Amino acid sequence: MIESRFDFNKLYGRIVRYYLDKKHYPKEMANQIAQRVVQKEIKARTCENSSCGHLLHDHLRNYESCLVAKCGCEKFTKS
Repeated sequence: MIESRFDFNKLYGRIVRYYLDKKHYPKEMANQIAQRVVQKEIKARTCENSSCGHLLHDHLRNYESCLVAKCGCEKFTKS
């Protein structure tokens, strides 16, 4: 099974709208919070194998092997 692509821009927009509309934060603060959350999600979905560094959607979930042809990653590694 291949992991579907994660839309970081959509997540960013939803977070900004939430903090602007529901929490009534200033625009700059909402953007800072969204940037931190998106960076955390990117880090969580990136292979920690030093020879790989690809996102989770570039790996086969069941076999945990990388789909990128010229990558030596044998297994998706989480931090």
